[in-house]
Amino acid sequence: MSSTNLVWLRNDLRVSDNPALSAAIKHGDKTVALYVHERTDGVRPPGAAGRWWLHQSLVSLGRDLAGIGIALIVRSGESQAVVRDAAAEFAVDCVYWNRRYAPGEVAVDAAIKAALRAQGVTVASFGANVLIEPWDISTGQGRPYSVFTPFWRSIKARDIDRPLPRPPAGEPIESSDLDSGYVEPEWAGKLAQHWQIGEAAAQAKLGDFLDERLEIYPAGRDFPAKSVTSMLSPHLRFGEISPRQIWHSALAALHAEPERQAATDKFLSELAWRDFSYHQLFHRADIATEPMQPKYSRMHWRESRADLVAWQRGQTGLPIIDAGMRELWETGYMQNRVRMLVASVLAKNMLIDWREGERWFWDCLVDGDVASNPASWQWVAGSGLDAAPYFRIFNPVTQGEKFDTEGDYVRRWVPELARLPDKWIHRPAEAPDAVLEAANVSIGRNYPRPIVDLQSSRVRALEASAELKEE
Repeated sequence: MSSTNLVWLRNDLRVSDNPALSAAIKHGDKTVALYVHERTDGVRPPGAAGRWWLHQSLVSLGRDLAGIGIALIVRSGESQAVVRDAAAEFAVDCVYWNRRYAPGEVAVDAAIKAALRAQGVTVASFGANVLIEPWDISTGQGRPYSVFTPFWRSIKARDIDRPLPRPPAGEPIESSDLDSGYVEPEWAGKLAQHWQIGEAAAQAKLGDFLDERLEIYPAGRDFPAKSVTSMLSPHLRFGEISPRQIWHSALAALHAEPERQAATDKFLSELAWRDFSYHQLFHRADIATEPMQPKYSRMHWRESRADLVAWQRGQTGLPIIDAGMRELWETGYMQNRVRMLVASVLAKNMLIDWREGERWFWDCLVDGDVASNPASWQWVAGSGLDAAPYFRIFNPVTQGEKFDTEGDYVRRWVPELARLPDKWIHRPAEAPDAVLEAANVSIGRNYPRPIVDLQSSRVRALEASAELKEE
């Protein structure tokens, strides 16, 4: 008697190293793949840029699955109803999925698992999207980690499971059109010129990084004008590549060239930081809305719609901040050091609630990740675990002069300042009138005055933080 299995795909849009997919194929005569655009309480829907990437990724995955004889079905709705209906429609014996870790997601998956089992359907879930399951790593006292360095030491000492091979190919079938109801955000079309999407693109990007840029990664990753980083974060976010694949590929490259030990460690520590974000996500209340340090729930934030919009549009009068926000809007991405700077300016100098920035990033980033995005915002805002101390307030001018010394990054994204000399590119409001006139820059007309005074706003932020200790 033939059996049919259903694999419910979520943030694991790949064929290789996909435990749920491999198990479904191994234990059934026929496999059907399902993706659900969830309209479910507790499950955070992707932002606009994420929806654009997701659609392209599903198209790519549909072709890859068809090549091994599996149809990809895309539905929309409340996830429990959709999955149960699909299980009944295809008369499946088993449903498989890879786990996710946000508190709301865990609750939803537990409810669906119980409902399916009540119908007599077997359900199995697998670890696939982190290096170590959040409950499988703890401090010596058996508690969740709250500091990254010992977490990283523990991860580094583990034997990370090796990735699974690509499952055996079945008879190829015609790739079906995706009935997803996808409507492209009107501004998202420009993203296509910056990205190749899908599992093959992710693997190619990893190989290129390990071959060409790993050695210069530790020193170069802080310089936004340099193309040094792996650019794998959106592929990881949608699961077009797994962290285990990255981990073991990097170790294989290290084995071939042992002199790259330090560079490999730095790169893998950043992958472990992603795991640390998921560790925090799993063990705590919704970190996108709740400060991980409770005292920050008492912070007195400023409310200024005009200032927030100026920040969102890259019109703060702080060149490296404006460059970062414009890069984000144009590409769906922002260089990591610049992410820290724009977050620090919003949450500290502007004293606007970090959650406003987190939501904007969530909507605009192609790599807007349910764990990494809020965890990183809380780290910069000072409210997270192992966070940057609140008194560490990045100065965007001195940071720009240090990491974009010749102004290449600013000139690319803030072209109205392109003709300014290097000396003034990060502080145009201080430039002599003759310099501004020669560069065709008019402060307050074709480029804004700084939205905040960096020194006095720093004092204001420190005073706001000090009040939390006094209450």
